[in-house]
Amino acid sequence: MTLPAGADLLAPDGSEVRVLLSLAAGSMAHFRLAAAQVSRAVRHRSVEEIWYVLSGAGDLWRSHGGREEVFALSPGVCLTIPVGVRFQFRAADGGPLAVVAVTMPPWPGDSEAEAVAGKWPPTVDG
Repeated sequence: MTLPAGADLLAPDGSEVRVLLSLAAGSMAHFRLAAAQVSRAVRHRSVEEIWYVLSGAGDLWRSHGGREEVFALSPGVCLTIPVGVRFQFRAADGGPLAVVAVTMPPWPGDSEAEAVAGKWPPTVDG
């Protein structure tokens, strides 16, 4: 398949989602957050993800068990979102942030992501 031209839906965090492929053990999607935008903070109930940044720049905040981390996002950066970890991300002013993510197991539906308190005030709707 090829990357769809338009978003299929909005993720619970407010980023645009282009659904790619899925197998029994996992699924893949393309996420896009517009320049200078901040996602809503969420926590996944049962899935974990591996992210690979394609383009743009920004930051990702992760928090779990009293430990907080902020990672710089730029093309080529790869990181994980373990189950139950609170996270939030933002795009820099220069352009949109584009990420491909693998979700394991496949995304189960709307109740998967739980809204949580984040590091930054969100600028998008989820």
